[in-house]
Amino acid sequence: MTDSIREQYEQLECRVLSPFAVKACDSKGRLRPEVKDPIRTDFQRDRDRIIHSKAFRRLKHKTQVFIDPEEDHYRTRLTHTLEVAQIARTIARALRLNEDLTEAIALGHDLGHTPFGHAGEAALDEVMREFVPGSGFRHSEQSLRVVDVIEKQGEGLNLTYEVRDGILHHSKGNADLSLDTSGPSTLEGRVVKIADRVAYINHDIDDAVRAGIITEDDLPQEAVAIVGKVLSKRIGAMVEDIIEHSMPTLLDPEKAGGGSPSIRMSDPVRKATNQLKDFLFAVVYGRDVRGIVELRHASECLKQLFRYYMNHPNELGDGSWQVDSQDQTELARRVCDFVSGMTDRYAQRDYERKFGRPLSGCCLQS
Repeated sequence: MTDSIREQYEQLECRVLSPFAVKACDSKGRLRPEVKDPIRTDFQRDRDRIIHSKAFRRLKHKTQVFIDPEEDHYRTRLTHTLEVAQIARTIARALRLNEDLTEAIALGHDLGHTPFGHAGEAALDEVMREFVPGSGFRHSEQSLRVVDVIEKQGEGLNLTYEVRDGILHHSKGNADLSLDTSGPSTLEGRVVKIADRVAYINHDIDDAVRAGIITEDDLPQEAVAIVGKVLSKRIGAMVEDIIEHSMPTLLDPEKAGGGSPSIRMSDPVRKATNQLKDFLFAVVYGRDVRGIVELRHASECLKQLFRYYMNHPNELGDGSWQVDSQDQTELARRVCDFVSGMTDRYAQRDYERKFGRPLSGCCLQS
């Protein structure tokens, strides 16, 4: 019997990919078993399910860092996701890792992010702890909940273990992921984790320059001397450095040092990357400037909306959202699902409907 297209491609992966890459035929599988697709591997199917999900489409109306309805070129959560996927795929291909798995993780890593960027995430973390002491909110955990529980009217996307693991463990950690024991279990997931950092550091600098908050001359000169002043040069330098210093341990198992390959930066580039990150936190994210200060005002609306729905659970969308209002923990969890899934503009309009006034001090897309 002739092998299916999927089976032929899986055989090709086994011949071409690094010994340390995850092959689709070796996946640990899904939460619920499914019949294999005749054309696509499991990781390709995961990628497609993510792209066609409602949560993915909503990313285009979720803020990355800056809110400004008059400027078309600031990153959104969707364009950030696409930039992460592009950088991660470039690294994965060069290292002969599984590009499909890498892409699926990258496209799904921020599905659970809140409206209003990290200001919104901090707001939901605060209000969740208010109602359920000891809990909180992390967008990586919410992203996993989106693909496991929320999508498809509660059925979830039923993704593979490897993609779910990469989504859950993509955030935080050291730029040198070989030193991060809490990271993803696959090298593909670790590629996405470091690509996420490369992407947001560089595009947030670019957006800050566009907003007039900083100029390229304001960047730390020691870092610029190593990775460059211009956006494309910095990304190129970081990506090339990651490939150069990771490749020896992946392409030659004997050089992996006990069979433990790593995704890493050189010490100078890692230091420069962290200097740029620290610069962003010190000079950009904390500034009271248009596009950022509005986020702080806007994040307050999320807390007020959260409290409103805790007191009016019957208004939580359609019947699938109805829960036992006496179960505070479960109710807070469902309210968190609902509010975190909102886009910026939906949150603003919902606030206006619920409280009868516009969101004061906030300038959002209409």
